[in-house]
Amino acid sequence: MACLSCSPSRMRLPLLQTHIPISNFTCLTVFPFQSLAISLPKYKVKSVHIPSCSVSSISSTNLEEEEEEDDDPTAELVYLDPEIDPESISEWELDFCSRPILDIRGKKLWELLVCDDSLSLQYTKYFPNNLINSITLKDALLSLSNDLCLPLPDKIRFFRSQMQTIITRACNELAIKPVPSKRCLSLVLWLEDRYETVYTRHPGFQKGAKPLLALDNPFPMELPENLYGEKWAFVQLPVSAVREEVSNLETRLVFGSSLDLDLLGIEIEDNTLIPGLAVASSRAKPLAAWMNGLEVCSIEADVDKASLILSVGISTRYIYATYKKNPVSTSEAEAWEAAKKACGGLHFLAIQNDLNSDDCVGFWLLLDLPPPPV
Repeated sequence: MACLSCSPSRMRLPLLQTHIPISNFTCLTVFPFQSLAISLPKYKVKSVHIPSCSVSSISSTNLEEEEEEDDDPTAELVYLDPEIDPESISEWELDFCSRPILDIRGKKLWELLVCDDSLSLQYTKYFPNNLINSITLKDALLSLSNDLCLPLPDKIRFFRSQMQTIITRACNELAIKPVPSKRCLSLVLWLEDRYETVYTRHPGFQKGAKPLLALDNPFPMELPENLYGEKWAFVQLPVSAVREEVSNLETRLVFGSSLDLDLLGIEIEDNTLIPGLAVASSRAKPLAAWMNGLEVCSIEADVDKASLILSVGISTRYIYATYKKNPVSTSEAEAWEAAKKACGGLHFLAIQNDLNSDDCVGFWLLLDLPPPPV
C-alpha cells in the first residue's frame, strides 16, 4: 500500500481533546483533481402495465413497440440481466415510498423500487396509498422472486428510517435480514435518474412537491468508547492505491467495505488523489471489527464546530473527533472537504496500527451523495 503519510493529530479521547495541526495538508488545495462523471449503467428493461391507480392508461399499440415501452413514463420495470447468475445476487437495495405523482383519485402514488448494487436487477411496482403495509410489501417481494425465478436475498438494504417498521416486518416474514443503511448507492443514483427520465414525464407529476419521507439528519451524538482511536490524520491516496486497498479486502481479509466504481459509473483517472481519514490505534484490529458492523456511510468535516462527523447506518451520526479551532486547522478542514467535493464525494476511512504503517487493518471506501430528489 502507498504510505498514508501525513503529520498526525490526536483522536479525541474521553479525557483528552488536544490537536496537533496537520501543517502539510494545506497542499491539497493546489492538487489537480479531475472532475468525476457519474452516470448510471444502461440496461435493457422489460416494461409492464401500471396498475389501475395510474393517472393514464397505456396504449396497447405502443406496448407492441419495445422502444416506446422503454420510454413510457407510466410503465413498470421487471428486469434481470440474462447474463447474470441469479444465485449470485444475495443482497438487494429497496425503496418503498411515495412519488411526486397523483393517481386518478388525486392521491400520491407509491412505488416499490428494488435493485442490486450492479443494477443487474431492476424492479418497480406502483401502489395506491391505501395499500401501504408490510403484507403488501412481502407479497410484492415474493412476486418479484417468482416472476424472475430469483432466490430471495440474504439481506435487503434500505435508507428511509420512516419505513423501517414496515420493511423490517416484511423481511422478517421472509427470513431476510433487513439492513438500515445509506450505503444504497446504486439505488440512490437510480432514483435520481428516474426522477429526471420517468417521474417528471409522468402525466400525474406534481412539480414542486416535497418528498413525503425526507431523510433524517439528526444532531451528532457522543462516540461510543469502543470506537475511539488514538490519533487521526487527513490523508490522500491516488486512485490506483485506493483500488489496491479495495482488493486487499478480499485477498488479505481486511475489515471494511468497497465500492465498485466501474459499476457505479464513476470515471476517474488513476493519478487522481482521493482524500481520506487515517485513524491509528494500538487496538486497531478490534476497533476495525467494531466499525465493520456499523454500515459506515460517510465522514464530514464540520468546520464551524471544529469536529469530524461519522455517519453510519440509516440515521446515526457521531462526533468522531474534535480539534482545536484556529486558522490553520480550519483551512485544513476546508481543503479536505473541497477535495472530497472535487472527487464527487468519494473518500475513505483507513484504520491502522500506526499512522506511518504501510498496511491497513480496516479500509472503507465511501461516497457522500446528496439525498435523492424524491
